[in-house]
Amino acid sequence: MDSKHIETQAIRTQMERSQFLEHSNPLYLTSSYIFEDAEDMRASFADEKQRNIYSRYSNPNTTEFVEKICKMEGAEQGYAFATGMSAVFSTFATLLDSGDHIVSSRSIFGSTQTMFNNILPKWNISTSSFKLDEIDTIESLIQPNTKILYAESPTNPAVDILDLERLGAIAKKHKLIFLVDNCFATPYLQQPIKFGADLVIHSATKLIDGQGRVLGGVTVGKADLIQKIYLFSRNTGPALSPFNAWVLSKSLETLPARVNMHCDNALKVARFLESNDNVNFVKYPFLKSHPQHKLAKKQMKLGGNIVAFEVKGGIDSGRKFINAIKLLSLSANLGDTRSIVTHPASTTHAKLLEEDRLITGITSGLIRISVGLEHVEDIIADLKQALEKA
Repeated sequence: MDSKHIETQAIRTQMERSQFLEHSNPLYLTSSYIFEDAEDMRASFADEKQRNIYSRYSNPNTTEFVEKICKMEGAEQGYAFATGMSAVFSTFATLLDSGDHIVSSRSIFGSTQTMFNNILPKWNISTSSFKLDEIDTIESLIQPNTKILYAESPTNPAVDILDLERLGAIAKKHKLIFLVDNCFATPYLQQPIKFGADLVIHSATKLIDGQGRVLGGVTVGKADLIQKIYLFSRNTGPALSPFNAWVLSKSLETLPARVNMHCDNALKVARFLESNDNVNFVKYPFLKSHPQHKLAKKQMKLGGNIVAFEVKGGIDSGRKFINAIKLLSLSANLGDTRSIVTHPASTTHAKLLEEDRLITGITSGLIRISVGLEHVEDIIADLKQALEKA
């Protein structure tokens, strides 16, 4: 039975059962597959047959994982990668040629920004960036050689919201490929394709796994673009491992339930921080005080699990706060069952110039909390005692 409900799609999208009629899908730890005869081998390599040849190309576990993401995102096809950044790089490397140009939001993941600044220019690929409040300037940034319009929403780590429908309209008008990093929202909270995205990228390492176990990435979207990404990737080798695909596919079965609880906890944490005298500001998409609150309510089902805030007293108070944390984890990861506290300026975005960090809302004292699934009273109690010592 086909269902329009994400909860059902995440559970009931499964590969064909084997002769053993297993209920839970097995793990296919094989590097290659055998052929019936010479003609079967020839037709398979000529792409006249849809079948598994080599696990760098496809594997039953990676296929199931991708099919689930495609159904949840409303995408035609997809390809799974070893990490989120391999998905980002391989997607750009596939679609761009030397001399091409990207228009991107300035508020993006630190490694993606580093790729734009230091890696793609080696192949004469340039990037122009717009600030969150400069959407009106996007069209002035578009050049004859512009090929991609890129954004992430909510942004990392300042949890700002971009108007995806407006960006999609600009991309369509200028015949650009509109590419969205949907990592923070997951397919459960937001489907950028509904707003005009051609391709959607996820770091599956985050909420999709949800338990800090494995790395993974995925790009889904229009079939013609994914075919190009597939051909590039089968020859360059960034494929997701079958084991990680199996873990991630099982993780998707609980994604809606987990994300609902993450969001409920995060909203309560954000409200606590907003009422605390030791905090300068709090940013969470479903707080009414968030600058893009109405837009977040339009685009997202719930506000996500990331809360950003600034401790009063600047960098010194921020360090004291971090050092006083007892229950929460100090890590650069996010989207875990365990709540995580990060200081972006010295970790995930440390390689960016201070000017670039400030433009994207990353002040020296900004703290990012990935709110987990512990009892929310325990999360708040740890934050409260740490703020008192900051």
